[in-house]
Amino acid sequence: MAQPTILLVEDNPRDAELTMMALERHRISNQVVLAKDGVEALDYLFPEDTRNPLPQLVLLDLKLPKVDGLEVLERIRADERTSHLPVVILTSSLEERDLVESYQRHVNSYVQKPVNFDQFVSIVEQLGLYWLVVNKAPEPKTR
Repeated sequence: MAQPTILLVEDNPRDAELTMMALERHRISNQVVLAKDGVEALDYLFPEDTRNPLPQLVLLDLKLPKVDGLEVLERIRADERTSHLPVVILTSSLEERDLVESYQRHVNSYVQKPVNFDQFVSIVEQLGLYWLVVNKAPEPKTR
């Protein structure tokens, strides 16, 4: 069986690079698939012609071009195949409304990106270890 993947949905190249570096730095060896906007994320999660397993974890930014993170989250939760997929909002948003709306759409966790690099690396490490090692989730369904 292939190593489970992480779907990173992030439009900011710097934040995407920092997230991947932080995962590598802490030897979280899962393949990371990068979607640069909400449309790419939805195309990856709901392809027309594949039977590959779903990612083990989705790290989802909120402020995305084309389709925003809240809409991506809503689509994930609305589909039987992805409704139990762990989704962590990883965002720089300080807006209480974003936090509340994320939980109303059944996000698993909401994490504000710290500005400090060392704190960012630490948070990504903790997220990776918890969601990929500690947390027990149902087996992902095939698409």
